[in-house]
Amino acid sequence: MAVSVAIVGRPNVGKSSLFNMLAGKRIAIVEPTAGVTRDRVSFILTAKDLSFELVDTGGMGIQDSANLTKHVEGQIETAIDQAQVILFVLDARSGLTPLDERVADHLRGISKPILCVANKCDAPHFDSQAAEFHRLGLGPVICVSAHQKRGRNELLGLIVKHLASTEYGTVVAEPAMKIAIVGRRNAGKSTFINSLVQEERMIVSEVPGTTRDSVDVRLERDGKVFIAIDTAGVRRKKSIGSDIEFYSMARAERSIRRADVVLHFLDARLSISKVDKQLAEYVLQQYKPAIFVVNKWDLMRPMATGTLGDYIRATFPNLDFVPISFITAKSGRNVYATLNLAQNLFKQAGTRVSTGDLNRVVREALAAQSPPMRQNRRPKIYYGTQVATHPPTIVLITNGPELFDPPYQRYLLKAFRDRLPLTDVPIKLHLRHKNRSDRVPSESLEDSDSDARLVRAEAATQPPDRARRRSGKPKQAKSRKGQKSEVWKDI
Repeated sequence: MAVSVAIVGRPNVGKSSLFNMLAGKRIAIVEPTAGVTRDRVSFILTAKDLSFELVDTGGMGIQDSANLTKHVEGQIETAIDQAQVILFVLDARSGLTPLDERVADHLRGISKPILCVANKCDAPHFDSQAAEFHRLGLGPVICVSAHQKRGRNELLGLIVKHLASTEYGTVVAEPAMKIAIVGRRNAGKSTFINSLVQEERMIVSEVPGTTRDSVDVRLERDGKVFIAIDTAGVRRKKSIGSDIEFYSMARAERSIRRADVVLHFLDARLSISKVDKQLAEYVLQQYKPAIFVVNKWDLMRPMATGTLGDYIRATFPNLDFVPISFITAKSGRNVYATLNLAQNLFKQAGTRVSTGDLNRVVREALAAQSPPMRQNRRPKIYYGTQVATHPPTIVLITNGPELFDPPYQRYLLKAFRDRLPLTDVPIKLHLRHKNRSDRVPSESLEDSDSDARLVRAEAATQPPDRARRRSGKPKQAKSRKGQKSEVWKDI
């Protein structure tokens, strides 16, 4: 069982700021507006060889502007029930308020360690103002400043001390994969998360913009731990009406960057918008494996999936390799099949192709369609090699990267996807000018008789001065009249 520490308190006492301070990152949205945090925002924190889940919650006693008060309170109660230690945050500047006392009354009935944290003590002289919190009878008061990062080590030490005395394990398994769920508002992203974890982990409502933070949700399946990242609904930038929405968008983009696989949600009832196209373009720019997830498919029957699939392919011509999944998140239909597909894409993105296999594919692509002449020069590819995974990154050594126009580069990428085990994932392609220091990898010299002929051809076409330095005699170059572009091996 994961160890959990919940942060609770009335609105605007700095719970999210404290959460960010302890995490050491800007994860939760911090705004002076009450009620910004709605869902449970969590982060795995390690302190003194002990790992635990730190959970931020909404303000207790707030009336939500979108009539989601009951949902927010339900999320708070769940966090308290699952926590082993509770941080009760108070505002030292405002002093003890009636709402603080009501929160304290609620916490007294809980038989769990409770640490009273007096926030906004930016300097030692503010500590005396926190003395009145002792009368709550919930134990010692720890004075901190989330803004100034004051008291962090002391608070972490007390948390670890309490957790060390629990009977729960202290090791949190590393996730096998991170999945970002992105899309427009009301596309069913939070419902999908709840179907995966089989609980009301995220607040689900017809109110647009219910989810504001990017929320990491841990789930286990088949002995593996996954993190599903729920994000705020994407809107056109000119439609963003507040700082909260701006930060929500920024965190959604950050979630895409740190994810292993992206699920791009589309509402089956709506046409694809400019926002969807911009979002898909951003995912492609980050070279993230992606799945187009068409949700609410039960509302479109008896339409055939192929009809909508053709529409999606026509709308995203540069993403014709991205798989499409048709689901109904509310009933759980195809939800786990989509998770399995995401695992397959993650595995593909980690595939490493041998240099010999890669060069054979490059030769076949050049033989089928040679690159056009540019600047009165014929483009050449000497050899290629894969240099990285996640994303698969291929470097082609050429006689000039500027000689290969974008359409031909797209042709090469399609050839790689068609003939290598990288069918459904984006490939990062780098074209580099051949340097004198470049050496052909040993793997590419052992392939076949045709490879040996290419090596001999390269030796035969060496400049006379280079050949003279090696043998004292100029070597006669073989004629290549009418020959198409090939993979040339440098020896």
